[in-house]
Amino acid sequence: MFQTSMASAWVGNRGTLKDFPGFNAGKDADAIRKAIKGIGTDEDSLVNILTQRSNAQRQSIVKEYQTASGKKLQDDLKGDLSGNFAHIMVSLTRPPAVFDAKQLKQSMAGSGTTEATLIEILASRTSKQMKEVGDAYYTVFGKSLGDEISSETSSDFRKALLFLANARRDDGTKVDEQLAKKDAEILYCAGEKKWGTDEGKFIEVLCLRSLPQLRITFDEYKNISKKTIEESIAGEISGHLEDLLLSIVKCARSTPAFFAERLHKALKGAGTDEFTLTRIMVSRSEIDLLDIRTEYKKLAGYSLYSSIKSDTSGHYEATLLKLCSADD
Repeated sequence: MFQTSMASAWVGNRGTLKDFPGFNAGKDADAIRKAIKGIGTDEDSLVNILTQRSNAQRQSIVKEYQTASGKKLQDDLKGDLSGNFAHIMVSLTRPPAVFDAKQLKQSMAGSGTTEATLIEILASRTSKQMKEVGDAYYTVFGKSLGDEISSETSSDFRKALLFLANARRDDGTKVDEQLAKKDAEILYCAGEKKWGTDEGKFIEVLCLRSLPQLRITFDEYKNISKKTIEESIAGEISGHLEDLLLSIVKCARSTPAFFAERLHKALKGAGTDEFTLTRIMVSRSEIDLLDIRTEYKKLAGYSLYSSIKSDTSGHYEATLLKLCSADD
């Protein structure tokens, strides 16, 4: 059900992963079954197959596997593997919209919400992608994504998330100079120019306008207020709403740079944030991981490949390096 429009919404031209030439789903499913079935698992085969097929091809493998064995590939992978390696292998077998839906569910499960994950996904996905994520969420969990966000978050942060979750952002590429001037004025009057801040105006402009439109609005804003939009948001707004709005600004300026920063944070310092690392490497591998690698090197001064190498190990490392695909 999720595949019909998957190609257009989830595949960009700057991914590291492309369709595998001479692909044969039945042959791959058989090889995976053999890799799992024997005494001890042939992890290398699993890595080689699942990291070198596009998501659409992996979906065909999942179907073939179930037809041939009567079992779900995800269940067999979970039963046979463990830790971060199991998590990334299972992640690779999910359709992108289902993967996002499950990540969102996890970020809202249990006590306390992992706002950073909610923000990362909702700030960076297109409206077309969010429509599919919403459908997938309802199919998998029997609940509306909007309702879950409403019950887990509050006030203006909730309002902004709902605009994004309900796919209300314009995905167009046309820009309107007059609208940019008007929006810049609205933002200026809602923040810098008055005592107190009208957060609602910031939410409307930043969550509804297309990313190209926002870029010219930010230029106009700087002309009027003599400050960058980032400086104004940081000065006028706080908490999770500030984090969300700043993430939207980063994505509008450069989505790959936004993800490079997230990856850098996940990899540096003591302890690695494997969940974020897995999520970004899996979800961007067919969209813009080549550009993320470039931005990562600019930001860190060394390659993403070398960071993964020094911070992870075993088959988990091997999987990430295959997705990364080359050292810069």
